[in-house]
Amino acid sequence: MIGEKYSRSKDIHDRFGGSRQSGIAPSALHPYVFLFTGKSGESYGYEDGWQANKDVFLYTGQGQIGDMEFKLGNKAIRDHVKNRKQLLLFYSLGKGKPVEFMGEFECSSLELGKGPDRNANNRVTIRFNLLKVNHETLLDAEGDTKLFEKSIVELRQAALKSVSPPETTNWHLSKKIQRRRSQNIKEYVLKRANGICELTNEEAPFFKSNGEPYLEVHHINRLSDGGLDHPINCAAISPNAHKEIHFGTNGKSLDQKLAKLVVQKEQTLDEEIALDEEIDFD
Repeated sequence: MIGEKYSRSKDIHDRFGGSRQSGIAPSALHPYVFLFTGKSGESYGYEDGWQANKDVFLYTGQGQIGDMEFKLGNKAIRDHVKNRKQLLLFYSLGKGKPVEFMGEFECSSLELGKGPDRNANNRVTIRFNLLKVNHETLLDAEGDTKLFEKSIVELRQAALKSVSPPETTNWHLSKKIQRRRSQNIKEYVLKRANGICELTNEEAPFFKSNGEPYLEVHHINRLSDGGLDHPINCAAISPNAHKEIHFGTNGKSLDQKLAKLVVQKEQTLDEEIALDEEIDFD
C-alpha cells in the first residue's frame, strides 16, 4: 500500500531476494525490480525526484564512478516491461530506518546526460522517466482502432517495439509515450483475437459502429486491470468473460488459463511469422 513503511531487509529482501545494498534490486525469482531513492544519493550526483508536474519521477541510474552503462540494475529498469517485471519504488527514510512505498511505476522513457561521479569527474549519466502505473483499462487508450487497414505482422512489430522505452531529452513526453504504447498494444491484441474471445473462443457479442467486433482488452494476472502493457500480458476477451475474471468465484483460475492460452498463441505466431519470412526469403 502506498505510504506504508517496510523493513527493507525483512519485508523485501528476505522474502523476494535482490541486492540489499544497491539502489536497484531486481528479484531473480519474482517479477519485481525494487527501486530505492532518498537523500543519500545526492552526494553521488543523483537527482531523483518528481518533475514539475508531479506526474513524472526522475530516477537516476546505477554507477558511482565512470560512465553509467546499461547493465545490471540499469538494464533491469530499461527492460522491465520486456522482461515482464514490475518496478516498485521505495523512499529510504535514513540509515537503520524503514523504507516507504511510493507505488508501482513504469519506465516511460530515458535520457542520457552528463554529470559528476563520486570523484567529481564528468561522466555519462542515465536518467529514467518513471510514471505511476495507470490502473485504467486499455479500453481507454486514446484514439480508435483501424485494424482492417493493418496486417497483424505490422501491428505486432509496433507493439513489441513500443515495449522498450525510447531515449528523449524531453520528460514532458512521458505520458504521450505511455499512451502510444498502450494504443499499440491494444491494436495488436485486438487484431490477434480477430473477433474471437481469447478465453472462451466465442465470437464477439456485437459489432461496433465502425464495423469491428467488440472485445475488451484485459491485463492478465492483474485483476485491477493495471500493469504491464506487453502483448503476452494482455488479451482480448468478451465483456462477460472480463467481468467473470474480475468478480467471479473462478476468476483466478480463468486468468491462469488465459495466460497459458496467450503464451501458446504467441508461440504459434512466432513460428508462422518465421516460416513466412523464410518463404519470402527463398
